[in-house]
Amino acid sequence: MAQDLRDLFKNNESFKPHKMPENHEKRFMEMLDEQLPKKKRNSTYLFLKIAASLLLLLSLGTIFYDSSDTVASQVVDVPEKSDNTNDKITLGDISPDLKKIENYYIANINVELAEVEITEENQQLFDGYMNRLEELNSEYQKLTEELNEVGPNEQTVSALIDNLQLRLQLLYRLKDKLEELKQAKNEKFNDQQV
Repeated sequence: MAQDLRDLFKNNESFKPHKMPENHEKRFMEMLDEQLPKKKRNSTYLFLKIAASLLLLLSLGTIFYDSSDTVASQVVDVPEKSDNTNDKITLGDISPDLKKIENYYIANINVELAEVEITEENQQLFDGYMNRLEELNSEYQKLTEELNEVGPNEQTVSALIDNLQLRLQLLYRLKDKLEELKQAKNEKFNDQQV
């Protein structure tokens, strides 16, 4: 019963290869075009989709641009360059490494400030730390002025970096104090319940 398929194809006439008629592909495509419905493209919907996408991108860009600008200006004074020829030299202008250090500390300061939860109980403590932070910020501005007057030197650059470190450490201490207050309040609450 078992037959070799190769022998079966060789011996059977209906399986012999035959040549396709000329233009068979073109005729097939014409028949296919007649049978399939033609799609009409509505250009107004395409236009509306593109307009909606652009509007969405512009609004998101505006929101993110506005929010990033206000955070930096509210929390830490970031020196901005003006178009005047009297541009002030900042820590970041001295070298790319110092710019990275400055950006690192400013970003961390902003993050730490954003994470602080202010309540009525800790408002006074928070205000005290913010006053100290403002003092350090004004000192940073004075050091930047000194950098412009005297020129870059090791002491001024060191003092600027130390100032940024102090501000960040101050915020870490504030967070620790706020956590201690929170724990003390929870313990007091638990003691009153028992």
